[in-house]
Amino acid sequence: MNKRTVATTEAVASERSPSVARARILETAAALFYREGVRAVGVDLVVERSGVAKTSLYRHFATKDDLVVAFLEQEDAEYWRDWDVVAEKAKGDAAAELEAHIRWIANHILKPTYRGCPFLNVATEFPDAAHPARAITSRHKLELHRRLAVLAKTAGIRKPEELADQLGLLFDGAYMNGHLTGKKGPVRSFVAAGIALLQLARERK
Repeated sequence: MNKRTVATTEAVASERSPSVARARILETAAALFYREGVRAVGVDLVVERSGVAKTSLYRHFATKDDLVVAFLEQEDAEYWRDWDVVAEKAKGDAAAELEAHIRWIANHILKPTYRGCPFLNVATEFPDAAHPARAITSRHKLELHRRLAVLAKTAGIRKPEELADQLGLLFDGAYMNGHLTGKKGPVRSFVAAGIALLQLARERK
């Protein structure tokens, strides 16, 4: 059985299972959106790479915007799932957890497959604040701020909201710079800068 036959067989099987077809479409679109950018990827390319019929794609995602939203929802869920894994290892020590999140983000940015923060990438591509994708990017950043502020308050920081603002800005700067200049750029100082912010905030208690 040649590769084309195998691909066709898999595509047919996917068509018979809506959940499998949807997962295949989303997995393919997510990889393409992250690597190439949302606007650079058309529906036809997603169909071609996924091996799923265009009619099936539109059955699960009525518009490309719906597919972009699903991609961001998936990224959001994965981000907080990983965040919670880091949090669990801190065992209730809020100060240690803040530092652990900084190191976790640094490790993520330094991966060879890193192509920037998907939320910042999409927000840049869609300047219209009313676009549904922007609602998810805003929600994600607000949730990041909330979690950082809660941790800062639990750690006894006198101005938790201020520290959350500072760390949020530092994170976004590292996300963007890491994508542009790589591990040999300023992002190499990200962990040191983050820990310095934590130390300064603790001294102001």
